[in-house]
Amino acid sequence: MVKKNEHKKPVYKHFETEHKVPFHDMDPMHVMWHGNYYKYFDVTRFDLFKAAGVDLYEYSFSKQVSFPVSRSSIKHIAPLKFHDEFICKATVTEAEYKIGINFEIRLKETGQICARGKSEQVAVRVPEMTLLFRIPEDITSALLV
Repeated sequence: MVKKNEHKKPVYKHFETEHKVPFHDMDPMHVMWHGNYYKYFDVTRFDLFKAAGVDLYEYSFSKQVSFPVSRSSIKHIAPLKFHDEFICKATVTEAEYKIGINFEIRLKETGQICARGKSEQVAVRVPEMTLLFRIPEDITSALLV
């Protein structure tokens, strides 16, 4: 049985990863370069799938289906600095026709939110790269709570 929230929508998984800002992620303004936030979104997204029992890389070979990011956005709220320890949280918001994930990056020590973002992934048949109009059922099931 699918667990649903008060709005009768399915409840999906979330996952958190911990990181520390390395020197090579810095920009000339002495803060983490804005593009690196997406890198941590990706790390957390892949860890979320792994925790759900799905290896996206292997899945693309075994099932001939891949999940490219079709849309992404980020809102920078407060800068991360060298050696800041932070948590990146990924929460699946949908997984029927596309995979929607919300992200939040916050300082580990204070909980201050530094960035929020979103991504959408679609399913495509590999190697043709033809769009599938639904996420495969085994992926949707794996992402449910």
